[in-house]
Amino acid sequence: MKALVLRQHGGLENLDVVTDKPIPQAIEGHVVIRVRASSFNYHDVFTVRGMPGIKVPLPVVIGLDMAGEISEVGPGVTGWKAGDAVLVNPLNKKKGLMGEMLDGGMAEYCLVAADQLVAMPSGVTFEEAASLPVAYGTAHRMIVTHNTIKKGDRVIILGASGGVGTGCVILCKLFGAEVISCTSSPEKVDALKKLGSDEVLNIKETDFSKWAVEKYGKPQRRSYDGGVDVVINFTGGDTWHPSLRCLKRGGKLLVCGATAGYDPKEDLRYIWSFELNIIGSNSFYDEDLKGLMTLIAEGKMKPVIDKVLPLEQAREGLRLIQDREVIGKVVVAP
Repeated sequence: MKALVLRQHGGLENLDVVTDKPIPQAIEGHVVIRVRASSFNYHDVFTVRGMPGIKVPLPVVIGLDMAGEISEVGPGVTGWKAGDAVLVNPLNKKKGLMGEMLDGGMAEYCLVAADQLVAMPSGVTFEEAASLPVAYGTAHRMIVTHNTIKKGDRVIILGASGGVGTGCVILCKLFGAEVISCTSSPEKVDALKKLGSDEVLNIKETDFSKWAVEKYGKPQRRSYDGGVDVVINFTGGDTWHPSLRCLKRGGKLLVCGATAGYDPKEDLRYIWSFELNIIGSNSFYDEDLKGLMTLIAEGKMKPVIDKVLPLEQAREGLRLIQDREVIGKVVVAP
């Protein structure tokens, strides 16, 4: 079968599409799926580069997110049959993440533990389902499962043009929030407005924290009125301190990652003085994926997919993610 294989850590040149990888065979407690769609995440870039403290068993087929049809059912598997349409939760309970600690979705077929399968409802395409787990699942857990956004909230979303970011924009608007999306690319401003953002800031031109203070009142006043209600920040780094500064008293800072640095400058005075709530959200669970697919099936949301590429162009798809040249997700259809 064809597969996108990482042979050694480094740059994207270490990824190759091979045509002679053996099709996996079903084993006890597992199924083989015919992959119909698989999507990239920035985590795949980290996997290619190599991450301190994580020993990836190379070579490996990358790709965390995948959806497809069961082609073979292994011994001991009940409740599933060949032909079932499934979304895969990429976390294998024994070995770790698909596409990192064991072969992932950027291939024509993939071996998956049965307890990782989530049934796809009618009305959800394979491309839509495959775009969900890591990005939209994380956004759903941060916003819906943790019940952090309510109607009328003013919400700043940093990194709004990526997978998690577009998921946050969609879900916040679904809850009736006023959304201020932040991006670093002028080309993405119009796209974020079309997605429903009430305001879009280019952070290379505008200091989002000062902008929020000037527009919504100085949060230094000890009142519940100045500043924004929520900042969604999964970038960290230099954006952390400004995020604290523009929150109103009692405001929430939601965090699910730190793509720009996990050890930012901190100022605890903002946290106690304005009784801020720092709410962490780690990963996603089956209920998040089921909830998202229900929203899609009911016509209440549609994940943002920038491109659907053949497997032969998968390396270019990951380059687009690496260089932040997309809005939403890049999906590969093996």
